[in-house]
Amino acid sequence: MTSEWTGRRLHFVGLGGAGMSGLALIALELGATVTGSDRADSPYLARVRAAGIDARIGHDAGNVPCGDDVELVVSTAIGAANPERRAARSRGLREIHRGELLGELSRLRRSIAIAGTHGKTTTSSMATHALMRAGWDPSYVIGGELRTTGTNAGWGTGDWLVVEADESDRSFLQLAAEIALVTNIELDHHTTYASYAELEQAFAAFLRNGLRVVVADTPAAEAFLDRVEIVDAAFFGASEIELHPGGSRFVWAGEAVSLAVPGAHNVANAAAALTACVVAGAEPAAIAGTLADFAGAGRRFETLGSTASGALVIDDYAHHPTEVRAAIHAARTLGRRRVVAVFQPHLYSRTQLLAREFGAALALADVAVVLEIYPSRERSEDFPGVSGLLIAEAAADAAGGRPVGWAVDFDAAEQLLAATLRDGDVCLVLGAGDVDGLGRRLVR
Repeated sequence: MTSEWTGRRLHFVGLGGAGMSGLALIALELGATVTGSDRADSPYLARVRAAGIDARIGHDAGNVPCGDDVELVVSTAIGAANPERRAARSRGLREIHRGELLGELSRLRRSIAIAGTHGKTTTSSMATHALMRAGWDPSYVIGGELRTTGTNAGWGTGDWLVVEADESDRSFLQLAAEIALVTNIELDHHTTYASYAELEQAFAAFLRNGLRVVVADTPAAEAFLDRVEIVDAAFFGASEIELHPGGSRFVWAGEAVSLAVPGAHNVANAAAALTACVVAGAEPAAIAGTLADFAGAGRRFETLGSTASGALVIDDYAHHPTEVRAAIHAARTLGRRRVVAVFQPHLYSRTQLLAREFGAALALADVAVVLEIYPSRERSEDFPGVSGLLIAEAAADAAGGRPVGWAVDFDAAEQLLAATLRDGDVCLVLGAGDVDGLGRRLVR
């Protein structure tokens, strides 16, 4: 129960992550004493600091509070050699993975867990927004900022908790969900899963952990359920889809739905979110209109502003070829003159395996610019010969003569884009690293 959290002392290593900061905020709200650290400052750290959490910059053994009752919370991104982890081990402190702590939270409320290779952050945000507009006051933990509330986590008074479920490190298998939803399945985290078949089995285990299952109304999803022998599911889908510069209109469960966020992928996300709400007990007619004022999730097709030349700059977290394609297609619905796609690859391993696919996706833009790889938890020396240039070359091969640029850093990219962007263009800055910082440099 929530009373069990009162008096707990939790120290988060990697506190500035989207998932970790959300967990920390809820732990604080439930009565725990929360501290933490991260290697660099960030908006998420500023948010937890504003809530009263002691958030330190840099990793140091001295950051771990005194006492033998401190629990160290870590994510997969924090290596065993981290000085705070070493200090905790030497003191015999309990160490908890982020997924385990999220699993504890999922047992406190009736939970809707939303997983999938693409769209899980937006779908989780939509489900939370819809339940809020319906007056259910849900709790939520999302891997991005819900623009409705300006934060990525909250502990409401209602019965339901919406959880974004992460397959990247198999942590979604630690959740206790009443409703388990999968948006789609595609191999993305190649260091975790050796094959698509292995990934499918992980998603099947996630779904079996739920009491109710929600998947897409597609032949591929039905074939997946057959392969893994799941016989009972609710299916989401949409019809009569109209895309326009202001968003979309479509029919779901016999009801008219309007969205103010663009793209066919967001139609699918919305249908998934609304179906989860109905499985939770909402009436279709009552829930269908709740997404009309949904403004999106942070770093998911988020408008940053305009350049001095008049180009619209949009930031998107797309870091897989399917997501890059979806973002470019969504940008086309805005009716702008040209789509300029600026892509920062994320992870050497992903770049090595999917360079050709990334190039083909970026070639859909009128102009493409590729940056150097954001390494995250990987090291360049472990991937000799792998750089963003691989994707730039693949994009140039597929672009049919359309311009493709290669920039080794933000300064070079900014100079190139200043000479490229014109009034009427839309400039997408794409990637799961820090490319949003380049986007902010481009706007006035």
